Amino acid sequence: MDSLSAVLRARALLDTLTPLKSDCGRLCDGACCRGDDSTGMLLFPGEDALYERCAFGRVLSAGFSLGGAPAKLFVCEGHCPRTERPLACRLFPLFLAFTKGGGTRVRMDTRAAAVCPLVSCGVQGLDAAFADAVRQAYDALLEDGTCAAYLHDLYRACRL
Repeated sequence: MDSLSAVLRARALLDTLTPLKSDCGRLCDGACCRGDDSTGMLLFPGEDALYERCAFGRVLSAGFSLGGAPAKLFVCEGHCPRTERPLACRLFPLFLAFTKGGGTRVRMDTRAAAVCPLVSCGVQGLDAAFADAVRQAYDALLEDGTCAAYLHDLYRACRL
């Protein structure tokens, strides 16, 4: 499986699911969709190809590498068609952690604490179908070597 296929499969798993059964953006006034001209979501390997002619955002260099390739950010205008959200937006506020024994687990992303009130609820406070789909999405990404290397580097870079 190539990287973009893995990313598309992961995106499809989360196409209609969100952290809560209702619009979680009403709790924080869509804080995760607000930023500035250089704040964005990291794109997964190959995902930048989906935004080459995007009318609601643009792709920028992140200024560092993940998985042996230059990382890219998607910077949006604060709103987008839900079916076109980057994978990082679909996974938010969850993050893949690698355990010392070589396994993985899905947990709250500590970087989300600054903008997401759901972080204090923990994974168990989220819609179970969403949490399960995030787990499946990460499993799909780990099947691709490039995406797996990206996730390992991202975890190492973000581990607190």
